[in-house]
Amino acid sequence: MIYLDTHVVVWLYAGLSEKFTDRGIDLLENRQLFISPMVQLELQYLKEIQRITVDSALMIETLAYSIGLQTCQTSFAQIVAESITETWTRDPFDRLIVAQAKTRKAPLLTQDRLILEHYPQAVW
Repeated sequence: MIYLDTHVVVWLYAGLSEKFTDRGIDLLENRQLFISPMVQLELQYLKEIQRITVDSALMIETLAYSIGLQTCQTSFAQIVAESITETWTRDPFDRLIVAQAKTRKAPLLTQDRLILEHYPQAVW
């Protein structure tokens, strides 16, 4: 299993495979793919501020069908409790996305330098 950061989902939806490292492509092809529900919320926020043009639900549904992307069902209370320890960022999206992966002791595919520096299982 591997969790995906928000920008990874956008790039997958857009078919931008050239954005990924060889390691990232290998992980995408050989692991079960999960997102935090917070990724869907962040995607919707990005649409609302016009940084992306596709509705979050459509993006997630399309990737669920095409590559088997799943949304993690771990309880929100558990994720919030874990996110409280992520004091290295003030970004609530990043805190909850990292906490989601951390509760499952899973890697998180991200190009975000701050996450890569602070979450030992973050990979790019």
